[in-house]
This record gives sequence, structure tokens and C-alpha cells, in this order.
Amino acid sequence: MDDSRGARSSARASAAVVLGAALLLAGCSSGGGDDKGDPGARISQQPKAADPFWVNPDGTAARQVAAYEKSGKKTEAAQLRKIAEQPVGEWIGPENPEKEARGFTEAAEKSDRTALLVLYDIPHRDCGQYSQGGAADGNAYRAWIDGVARGIEDRPAIVILEPDAVLHLVDGCTPDRFHEERYDLLKGAVAKLKSLRNTRVYLDAGNAGWGHPDQIFQPLQQAGVDQADGFSVNVSNFYSTQDSIAYGKQLSAKVGGKHFVIDTSRNGNGPYAGGDPAQRWCNPPGRALGETPTTKTADALVDAYLWVKRPGESDGTCKGGPKAGEWWPSYALALADHTK
Repeated sequence: MDDSRGARSSARASAAVVLGAALLLAGCSSGGGDDKGDPGARISQQPKAADPFWVNPDGTAARQVAAYEKSGKKTEAAQLRKIAEQPVGEWIGPENPEKEARGFTEAAEKSDRTALLVLYDIPHRDCGQYSQGGAADGNAYRAWIDGVARGIEDRPAIVILEPDAVLHLVDGCTPDRFHEERYDLLKGAVAKLKSLRNTRVYLDAGNAGWGHPDQIFQPLQQAGVDQADGFSVNVSNFYSTQDSIAYGKQLSAKVGGKHFVIDTSRNGNGPYAGGDPAQRWCNPPGRALGETPTTKTADALVDAYLWVKRPGESDGTCKGGPKAGEWWPSYALALADHTK
């Protein structure tokens, strides 16, 4: 069984705040779906028919492209465009959820696109692993969700809700004393977000390598998947799209035929098979970018392939990586280099 503990890492709040400060400008520079993008890396939106999700023209990868171009590193800049020109998840930080959610969704709406948001602030997050943290308690989490909802309002958004939160209730990682509250918080978050007119919610449901759908479908139901649009699989992990579809379809059959989305951000070469099995998920070498984000998928139950995890951000302080969620240019370049 694959050890998924810590396999999901959020973007650092500081990066999100920096991005948030530039969002209004970013929204103007990419408004109306034009091709002008930002003046440095000149990032444009993807064709809406296949990929309706917003590309942040001032994202981390875009800034790295601009820096490489400025320093004359044309080859590196060209490679990193494979990441910078695709829509990736915006992980909402803990401090200013309303401001960040509003900034991202306003910028997306100005470009006639849908924002992709990742909510990762559940109390007792990641069982004390690399991405530990989260809201101080249940009331703080409810207030944070309320802030996100106020920020989104009626603008189009897809929300990936709490990577690993349900999985860690099942695999024994989260202590029993926190289970009842977590189910209540997740169910409440689904209800709050689904009260918004144009928000689609996908509750995270693990990956193809951790266990069997029989182990998680009832916890998903207890966490409110029936009220959500569906569930997400393979977030921040490396399992192939084919294996992820198989896992998702098995799980869908047990939760009323719910649709699902797949994180394909880094699964181009599948999972890593070397080294310590317990650490294979963490910054594995030789990985590649997967299918680019799109709503045109290989199965009717799969609503989209998404880049939920931002390619190039560290999984944690393993294999020479920086802290979880920090930008790691050499790893980003390696992902791009290994992508055909």
C-alpha cells in the first residue's frame, strides 16, 4: 500500500499573499481573454473550448520565465513555459481568504475563465507531517470558509476541497478524537460553497495507490460528497491517468455515480518506484508533467484533468527540497525536461 501521508502540500501563504497583491493588475492584463498577458513572460489564456480555466499571468512559473528571459537563459525559459502557460490551482492562504478568493475569481472573470481554487486549512492538517498546520479550531475554520465564500460570490469557480482530509480519517493518521468535528466541518464547507451560484465543489478522495474505494466511500458520504459536484483524485500525487480513472470509476459507483476530476500535474511518468517506499511520494526524481488541463477527457465521468498541485513546488524537505509549497526552480525544470 502506498503511504500517502504528507503527499499533498499547499502553496505557502506568503506566496499566495504576494500573488494576491498583484491580482488586480493581473486581471487587467489578461482581461477579456486577450493574448497580451503580463509584460515579462507574456502569458496568455488557453483556448476556452477545451480549457476554460484561468491561467495566472503573474504566477510563480511565469515570474521564473520572465527572470530567465531577462538573464538570457532562453532554453530554460522555453522549458518552463510548459508550466507557466497552463492553469494551476491557487491555494488559498490562512490569513486573507476573502481577499485572495476575490482577487483570483475577479481576475478569472475578467478573462472570461473559471478560477481553480484549492482549500487546505482543515484543523490538524497532514497529521504533523511536512504540510502540518491548518485552522486553530473548528470555529476558525468555519470563519475561514465563510471568508472564501464571500470572496467568490457569484463568480465562476471550481473548488478542490481539503486534500487528504477524508483520507486521513480512514488511514489512521488523524486521531479518533478529531473525526466527528472534521466530518462536520467538511459537510458544512460543502454546503456553504454549494450555496454559491457558480461554484463547483470536488471533495478530495485520495489516490489510486493508497488503498481501496471500499474503505473511503462511506466516509466521503459522511463528509458531504452527496451535496458536492463530485470528488478529486491524485491530488499532488503521481499515479497515471489510466489508474486514476479506474480508481475514480470504482469509487463513483459507490457514491451514486458522482463525477470526479484528476490531478494530472506531475503524473506523466507515473509513480516513482525507487528508494524508501514510505517517501516515494516526496519530490521523486524523473517525474514529468501529465495531460494539460482540459474538460475534454477520456471518460464521461471525468469532468476535467486539472493541475491542482503547482508543478515545481516542493512536497517537503526531502531529497534536497525546500519546505512544502516553496518554489523549486530546478525541480520545475526537471519536470519540464522529462515531458515529451
